Amino acid sequence: MTQAFTQTAFTNARTSPQLPTLPTGWPIGSYESYEEAQRAVDHLADNDFPVADVTIVGVEPMLVERVAGKLSWGRVLGGAAMSGAWFGVFVGLLLTLFTPGAGLLPILFGLVAGVAFSMVFAAISYGATRGKRDFVSQTQLVARRYDVLSQPRNAEKGRELLANLAARTHVFN
Repeated sequence: MTQAFTQTAFTNARTSPQLPTLPTGWPIGSYESYEEAQRAVDHLADNDFPVADVTIVGVEPMLVERVAGKLSWGRVLGGAAMSGAWFGVFVGLLLTLFTPGAGLLPILFGLVAGVAFSMVFAAISYGATRGKRDFVSQTQLVARRYDVLSQPRNAEKGRELLANLAARTHVFN
């Protein structure tokens, strides 16, 4: 019994996902944006290329944080009130559906409770920062370029297809 369990555990360990690994394959195209790399892979797929052999690799990754605006108590509490209102109305509608003859009271109660709780939690959260992060931002992981790799058995065909795509794109631009 122990030997069977050990063999099964070993087999499952080989087929289960492992630690991150470096990509393999030969470069068949290089692009300045992820959108261009996606378009290239889509072109390969449209031409019956075995895209399971393809990898898009972002080279020289950067974490970019774009600041969208300044935070203030008004903005924090206003956003929390809006968010809480939507959630409260949703809960109130559910209560109204499952409570015969309840009328609009559950919706109104849900709205008020949603706004109140959301504003309290937002105030506590924002107050805890003590002004150390008074802005709103969005974070993205981007790369300087995106390489499209293919396994060696199909790399030459992939290069030809992408060269045709580049020639067509260059003619139309």
